[in-house]
Amino acid sequence: MGHPLYQVDSGEVIFDGVDVLELEPNERAKLGLFLAFQYPTAIPGVSLANFLRLAVSAVRGKGANGSDNDGLIPMREFRRELREKMQQLGVDDSFARRYLNDGFSGGEMKRAEILQLAMLEPKIAILDETDSGLDIDAVRIVGESVSQLIGPDLGVLIITHYPRLLDYIRPQFVHILLDGRVVESGGWELTQVLEAEGYDPIREKHGIDE
Repeated sequence: MGHPLYQVDSGEVIFDGVDVLELEPNERAKLGLFLAFQYPTAIPGVSLANFLRLAVSAVRGKGANGSDNDGLIPMREFRRELREKMQQLGVDDSFARRYLNDGFSGGEMKRAEILQLAMLEPKIAILDETDSGLDIDAVRIVGESVSQLIGPDLGVLIITHYPRLLDYIRPQFVHILLDGRVVESGGWELTQVLEAEGYDPIREKHGIDE
């Protein structure tokens, strides 16, 4: 997504015919890429609704007259769309009036991230350890919410240390990354092997120290 501390030494990342490595983070977002953070930042004083309106307007880049500019999405249109998404995800209306991630529990932070995902409607979403720090019920809620959004217009890359999230989001492909490289690939059944046996057999198989 363009974090300034990461340096790509070689290669390309092509999406929709564009090398995203040449783009700024906001340009990558407009192209249709989305990142849900492991530890979202709290922003006191900025309501979730206002944040979402600014973010949606920036990514879509459309003003009230439909031209390309920095205008905000009309309030009536935004409220209608936000209400629809919140109902779809089972999020209470009062949630949008709270300050962004300020005083949120871990589960509430992740639900806010999923609501952002629903509103921004990217083509590819990267979920970076979305299940980190969540209890069993919160993992289920987040997993079921993401499952509702996945479809022909949205692909999701899930990064996780624990297979439990994948009980609710059945992946088509599973890749195991150890020591900086993909060592095993398979379907959803590979998560069941991990659940039963852990990572040790795979480390031993590939000669990787813990």
